[in-house]
Amino acid sequence: MLTQSGALLSDARTADEVIRMAKSSPGALACGGALILGRGVRPEIGPPKKEVMDETFGETPAVLFVSGGDSCWMNSAAETTYGFPPDACWSENCWRLLRALLKDQERSVPAFRNYLTMLNARGVTSVKEMGFDDFYGFPDALGQLEQEDALSMRVHFMSQPVGAPMNLEYGKAMRSRFSGGFVRFSGYNQMTDGSISQLEAEMKEPYLCADTCCAKKIDWAGLEADTLAADAEGFRYSLHAQGDAAICKTLDIFEKCRRGPDGKVLNRHAMTDLECSDPADLERMGRLGVTAEVYPQIMSIADRAGKLAMIREKIGTERGRNYWNRRKMQDSGVVLSCATDLPLLVDNIPESVYHSVYGLFPEGGEPFNRQNTLTVGELLTAWTRGGQYNLGRETELGTLEAGKLADIAVLDTNLFQAPPDEARAAQVCLTLVDGQVVWDSLR
Repeated sequence: MLTQSGALLSDARTADEVIRMAKSSPGALACGGALILGRGVRPEIGPPKKEVMDETFGETPAVLFVSGGDSCWMNSAAETTYGFPPDACWSENCWRLLRALLKDQERSVPAFRNYLTMLNARGVTSVKEMGFDDFYGFPDALGQLEQEDALSMRVHFMSQPVGAPMNLEYGKAMRSRFSGGFVRFSGYNQMTDGSISQLEAEMKEPYLCADTCCAKKIDWAGLEADTLAADAEGFRYSLHAQGDAAICKTLDIFEKCRRGPDGKVLNRHAMTDLECSDPADLERMGRLGVTAEVYPQIMSIADRAGKLAMIREKIGTERGRNYWNRRKMQDSGVVLSCATDLPLLVDNIPESVYHSVYGLFPEGGEPFNRQNTLTVGELLTAWTRGGQYNLGRETELGTLEAGKLADIAVLDTNLFQAPPDEARAAQVCLTLVDGQVVWDSLR
């Protein structure tokens, strides 16, 4: 929503033009005029001095997002109001803006419906949606949309604590309130470490370029306490882990959760991302029954030379062999569920085949870690049955079987036979949800 709200500023060629367009555009005003928003600022345009932003927008917070990046232009009022600097406007900070935007349902509900349509056009019929903290009143909108039969996708929203501690009473209320076919409360989500490129992934051995295993301080005791408390109340927990040590410590937490006679966790706990993993931990993950939420399109935002250079510098080629090791996950009995870190990446099933089956970076060339890739069938299973298993809906959805609900995506290309470039170029031509057409490329 933040990337699509406010004045469109992409036509501006200078900083002065950006500011002039933002100041004069009626679309820049949000939340009853209490906030000025802009989007699409060209990244090559350097931001103006803070004094210029302050003089132009005064005491009204102004946030102008740069296209394709985690940065924005802000005046002093915005920095004071929202508590983060312009070079740190990623999701875990932008919840402060979302609190106001989501409550403005004249703006947020149409934006949400457009978002659903965009995903329908990509074959998506269900989503795990991050609702920071208590989702800032937006569950009321979800309930109203479900009551009106106005949802074109099944929404499973989670609570990710960012502005307040985990709230189990909120989760209980949401679980009780939403039990229909289109809206469900799906538990809790939290971050652990960060990326290897920024030395923030927690590794078992130190980085080659720095005397540290992780440049980020992680509250593992707090994460464990929250996960076990949620598990005791029957909620699932998704933990985002990238480095091999973070993956190992996350599994240590899940091992303490309630388990059945087969040793598997009772709730559908999941781990997200798993950038660089120890194969032994993936075997343990399979035994525990923890789902892997993987990003099969992640290679689309990198290039081969740059990625390999980063790996050599940070962790070395030997540990680099464990990068994106979905093959070992599959062979270890881990249920894979495909995902994207939206809006960084928007779901694209054919593109995911190109990257995660053929191991190719966008420019093509030699595959990267081909030994770690999946087959077409395994990847499509992860997008379908694996995703529904992750959301606890596999008895109703995820496979084409008599008696299941008809959520179906139709592509114009046989991905089992198409070579890599043809697979990447495939298009979704028809999407059905509950047997109803929600996307038809011929319309």
